[in-house]
Amino acid sequence: MPQANISANIGSITLEYETMGKAADPAVLLIQGFGAQLINWPDQFCHMLVNQGFYVIRFDNRDCGLSTKLDGVVVDPNAVFAAALSSEKIPPVPYTLSDMAQDAIELLNHLEIESAHILGASMGGMIAQTLVIEHPDRARSLISLYSVTGEFEIGAPTAEAAEALLGPPPTERQAYIDVSPKYGVWQSKRYFDEVAVKLEAARAFDRSFYPEGSSRQLAAIYASGSRAEALQKLQTPTLVIHGKDDTLLPPDGGKRTAELVPGSTFLLVADMGHDLPEPLLPLITGVMTAHMRLAEWQRATGH
Repeated sequence: MPQANISANIGSITLEYETMGKAADPAVLLIQGFGAQLINWPDQFCHMLVNQGFYVIRFDNRDCGLSTKLDGVVVDPNAVFAAALSSEKIPPVPYTLSDMAQDAIELLNHLEIESAHILGASMGGMIAQTLVIEHPDRARSLISLYSVTGEFEIGAPTAEAAEALLGPPPTERQAYIDVSPKYGVWQSKRYFDEVAVKLEAARAFDRSFYPEGSSRQLAAIYASGSRAEALQKLQTPTLVIHGKDDTLLPPDGGKRTAELVPGSTFLLVADMGHDLPEPLLPLITGVMTAHMRLAEWQRATGH
């Protein structure tokens, strides 16, 4: 069972986190995506990693879930995006992906973990890439899950997916739940489950409904720019996983990530979108644990 409702005070930020498994096992730090909470990592997925001998840590990013929220701090992500596209000076933003990566480092410090396997999904993959670029000694390996490199022209969402993501969500609980199947536009076509999607929406709404934080997280993505040059210098064992059905961050973003990182492995999964369908969890976790075990062996043997 996870240890629930634990907070780590890291300076001005408090992070809500959970751990699963044995602290003596190699740690896996799970970093969630845009507007997503720690509970959006499926419990089954986490338990499968634990059963393979890993210590799992999942947490809420700042401005999301039960972690610190920067209430009232105003930013215009569209202005940030326009400046980034035109190579103009980026307007001030409350924080960047580097700050969010530092949050993750401070959580590892809080847990007295010297290094961990860094696994990020979507925006979490961007944070994970940033963490490994800026703190390579803290990463035992990198897993970038349906994420991109920060090059705006690669892995851009379709118009339909962007509209579904960025449109203001209903503020009333039942309306929020009722509209949640629209996110199916970027999920697995074969395994899409409307009932499960609505249950997850209800769970997320009841735990923390905080759309205000999304604009600041989006501004952080836009302000942080391309990681293409830095990714080419990585020496961390890297696995890149993407789904063929992903329309939010299409597969060319994952392919590009793998092309840039020396010696990386790229897995393109049929019947997977911007999600982790339950029928595919054995495949996904199997590939991930094989990657992490190889990285552990390489560390132990110096290969």
